[in-house]
Amino acid sequence: MLENLPVIHDPWFYAVAVPAVFITGLSKSGFAGGFGSLATPMMALTLPVPQAAAIMLPLLLAMDATGLQQMWNERNRALVRRLVPWALLGTVVGTLLFGVLSAKAVAGLVGALTLAFLAQRLLFPPRAGGPPAPHWVGSGCAVVSGFTSFVAHAGGPPISAYTLPLKLPPRELAATMAVFFGAVNLSKILPYAWLGLIDLRNMATALVLLPLAPLGVWVGVWLTRRVSAALFYRLAYAGMLLTGVKLLWDGLR
Repeated sequence: MLENLPVIHDPWFYAVAVPAVFITGLSKSGFAGGFGSLATPMMALTLPVPQAAAIMLPLLLAMDATGLQQMWNERNRALVRRLVPWALLGTVVGTLLFGVLSAKAVAGLVGALTLAFLAQRLLFPPRAGGPPAPHWVGSGCAVVSGFTSFVAHAGGPPISAYTLPLKLPPRELAATMAVFFGAVNLSKILPYAWLGLIDLRNMATALVLLPLAPLGVWVGVWLTRRVSAALFYRLAYAGMLLTGVKLLWDGLR
């Protein structure tokens, strides 16, 4: 049956795509959240970045639907109302600059910002009971997140730089990020179609991978309910570290 579909048949593509989709599902649940930004760079080992991003979009939407169905009521409503409009502005910027900035330049920028945030957290850890970052920092991170999410589905590290220090309960943080990226990913559909990224071959390939989309989310939700908050945040920061190194490497090589 697959022979009759205009899908990608390269086995090397599926060797990286299958774990990439599963890891992204884990991150969509909030568990090891930083790892989700690795999916497009992993697929880009065998495909051009825009094509990898196009294939991932329907899978991300399926993951968003799974996560929202399980965690909608636990979202932080105030944070969603404050951050989502700025993230949508970032997707508009991404649409306008899509043909100007190379995917490598965006990857390098996101990686550098991610590692800079982690270095700041290590060298200047926040004081117990200290005030959270001002709202304008969250707005700026949301704009950058919407932009990098549009270009390479790498929106996790920028917004995590603002949300992780808030120390929300793991389930509340996961639910809030599920709503945030659900809105961002929905906003990409028309611009991706306008840019010519949504074609039959990419969508057919996404359809082949679709059964994997909810699996990582379900596993991640199960784990998020059972791990301590301390371990949850250690894994989140570890995901950001690996993502930052990988994206910076992609930008510099």
